Amino acid sequence: MDTQTETTYMPATTLEVIASLRSVLGQVMRIETHKIHVPPVEVIEFSGQLIRPSDEAFDYIYDRLIEVGYTPTLTQRDGKEVVIAQHGIVQPTPNNTKVNVILLALTIISTWLAGIIYAGGEQLARLVPPDGDFGAVLGSIFSHPGLWPVGLPYAFTLLGILGIHEMGHYVAARMHKAAVTLPFFIPLPPLGFFSLGTMGAVIRLKSPIKNRRQLFDIGVAGPLAGLVIAIPLLTIGLLTSPVQHVGVAIPGSQEGNSILYALLKFITKGQFLPSNGNDVMVNAVAFPAWFGLVVTMINLLPIGQLDGGHVIYSIFGHVQWRIAQAAIVVLLGLGFYLAFVYQQFINVWLLWVFIAQIFGLRHPPPLDDITPLDRRRKLIGYATIVIFILILTPIPFS
Repeated sequence: MDTQTETTYMPATTLEVIASLRSVLGQVMRIETHKIHVPPVEVIEFSGQLIRPSDEAFDYIYDRLIEVGYTPTLTQRDGKEVVIAQHGIVQPTPNNTKVNVILLALTIISTWLAGIIYAGGEQLARLVPPDGDFGAVLGSIFSHPGLWPVGLPYAFTLLGILGIHEMGHYVAARMHKAAVTLPFFIPLPPLGFFSLGTMGAVIRLKSPIKNRRQLFDIGVAGPLAGLVIAIPLLTIGLLTSPVQHVGVAIPGSQEGNSILYALLKFITKGQFLPSNGNDVMVNAVAFPAWFGLVVTMINLLPIGQLDGGHVIYSIFGHVQWRIAQAAIVVLLGLGFYLAFVYQQFINVWLLWVFIAQIFGLRHPPPLDDITPLDRRRKLIGYATIVIFILILTPIPFS
């Protein structure tokens, strides 16, 4: 039998509380009006003009309102500064690192297997019967330990890039004293003859983002950290990969070019590739490093709470919402192009259009939504936009 109970709302706001909040805000703000919102969430809005710089004012307000159980936000409306005090504060839950360790172990195994399948082609072909299915391939891998080292360069390269990327986010969050989890790696078991071995990795913030500077630092740290290792590894991989005549490639097997990838191939091989049926036959270091660039590119899309959404919102504020809408239109165009020209009816761009509809295009504002980035961060942000253009791969596989 279901039992329903009625919860009585007990107001937290009293005249004493309002007077206390006004006293705090009065140190940094000329208060003109205040408004109390009623359940289910008790919110008090104070409107007026700040008398101190917004970053200093919000730091002062934040520290003191948290002490009395209110979470403040700072925004602008109709030419006024508005402080919104919401009753309640976020209490981050403890991290359960067992889940992180298990997922990391599974992802090491899945990328290792993907690396063996990718790099051990000729050896596997000699071991698997001509009529052998994918199960026979896996059986050959586990029954021939001599194959096992073949998958390590692939796994170390890919997990190194993804791990450094996520640890960039983690370290930046910890430097800002934000509650954050360790990276969650996402294994992708090889279910066919082509598998990447992983769907990437994520971290989860467990406390509100305080201001745009914190949002920017945490958002940009991951892609920049990942690129610091991805570009050198890709260069090494290209230097050790041969140029061969590929003729007509199997549809969907040719990795796509970005501006940066094309330039690196030119620097390492002395020619723009592919050309005249020739291209680099990327080895087990070059391919996962290239894929690391693709993952970084996707993360830098200016959508929702992807890294690109963090960066664009930090710089441009609510303009990010319109940029995200424009980005979705472009992704739809690219997705349909891949579907009708290359017969890739399930492709990365249509997938991300679908994901964006689920998780949202708009980036939520930080608590302090009016303090702008300083000049140094803006320059880094503009440089990150340039990096996104350089690694943009409109046709990831052709």
